[in-house]
Amino acid sequence: MMRTIAAALLVAPIALTAVESSAAPRTPAPEGAAVYIIEPTDGATVPTTFTVKFGLKNMGVAPAGTDKDATGHHHLLVDRDLPPLDEPMGGDIMHFGGGQTEAQVTLPPGTHTLQLLLGDMNHVPHDPPVYSEKITVNVE
Repeated sequence: MMRTIAAALLVAPIALTAVESSAAPRTPAPEGAAVYIIEPTDGATVPTTFTVKFGLKNMGVAPAGTDKDATGHHHLLVDRDLPPLDEPMGGDIMHFGGGQTEAQVTLPPGTHTLQLLLGDMNHVPHDPPVYSEKITVNVE
C-alpha cells in the first residue's frame, strides 16, 4: 500500500491517539529489532516525487491501534531529529498507521534527510526505540 505525501503536508495535522501524560507507557521491542530504509540509498539523487521503501527486522508491521506483541508501524522523519522517545509522535511526522511498508514522498529540490522511527499501537516509540540511520537524498 502506498501513500503520496506532498511537502506542504509535512506539518499538516494528523489525528493520532493521544496519551494525556507527558511520559507514555512504552512497549518493549524484541532484542535485535531494526528498522531501515531499503530505498532510496544514502546519497541518492531522486526526482521530486520518489518512493521510500521501509524495512523491518525481528518485528512485524501492524496498523496503529493493533495490540500485538513485537509489532509496530512506521513513521518517517524528514529534515528533523528524533522526537522525544517517551511521548506519542505528533502530526509533524509522516505517519503510516495503516501498516504501509512504502510511500510516495514529494519534496522540493535540495538536500533532505530521511529517518524511520517505529511506533507502537499508540504512536509511542518502543523501549528500546527502533529507528533507522538517517540518510541524505538530493532532490532534483
